[in-house]
This record gives sequence, structure tokens and C-alpha cells, in this order.
Amino acid sequence: MKQRALSLLTFGIAIFWIVTDQATKWLAETYLEPGAATPLLGEWFQLRLVYNPGAAFGLGTGYTWILTVVAGVLSIALGYYATRVRHTAWAFVLGSMFGGAVTHFFDRLLRPPAFANGHIVDFLDYAGFFVGNIADIALVGAAAGAVVLTFIGIPFSEPERREPAKSPA
Repeated sequence: MKQRALSLLTFGIAIFWIVTDQATKWLAETYLEPGAATPLLGEWFQLRLVYNPGAAFGLGTGYTWILTVVAGVLSIALGYYATRVRHTAWAFVLGSMFGGAVTHFFDRLLRPPAFANGHIVDFLDYAGFFVGNIADIALVGAAAGAVVLTFIGIPFSEPERREPAKSPA
């Protein structure tokens, strides 16, 4: 695939994750009562609407604004690298990372309780161990994909071609 097509694929995948995450959060807030469990697979997998001011597992709860800055910086960096992808598998991985980071950044920046201090909408309860959302699925899947691609030796980009040094005549 050509560079331009790979970049467009990467951005398209990111947009898919952003739209899917935000749409499912809207559905969760519209149809679920905060804190109430709706079992899908018994207690193993439930829908439970919660608002998370921190990171994964509630870490960093008092530092929401720092998480906003980190998500913003990561979104910018991933956007930059999205233009440098040279392999289709990496386009899927990076697009998923980029989409997950951007949607979390939007939540932190724009959701209540305050600008740049927003809480993430979580609604997928995994046996009471973790409550997450679609962006979390994108991010965890992308991280696993990056590890696999690195392990099997698929390069993120092609090495830069350098012209041989010209010898003085």
C-alpha cells in the first residue's frame, strides 16, 4: 500500500473508534442508571454506568488535569506517527491507539464536571474487576497488537534510504 493510503487507513480506523466510543457512551448515559448493574453474562460481564476521574483502575483520581495533558500530548504524537506508517498491520494498531487516545482526550477536556477536568464514561463491567469503555478495548487491543508486531519483526516503517556519500573527485 502507498504511504498516503496507509495514512488514510490509519486515520479512518481512528475515526471509527472515536465515533463508536462516543456513540456507545451516549447510549450508556441515555439508557443506564449510574451504578446499577445490567447483567449480560451473569456477573461475569455487565453493563454498569460509572464516571471515572482517574486512569485505569481508578489510579490518579486527583490528577485529572494531568491525565488531560497526557492524553492531548499522546494524541498529537500518535497523529504525527499516523502519517509515517508503512505497513497495513501497523495502520490498524496505530489507528486504534490514536482513536482511543483522542476520544479519551475529548472526554477529559469536554465532559463534566469541568473543562480539562472531565470524567471518562465507563460502562463495560468485567466481573467487578474493571469497568471500561470501547476506547479501552481499542487501546488494549492496539497495545497487544504492537507487542505482537514487534515480536514477529514487522517494522513500523521502512528504514530511511540514504544516498551513498560522494567521494571527492
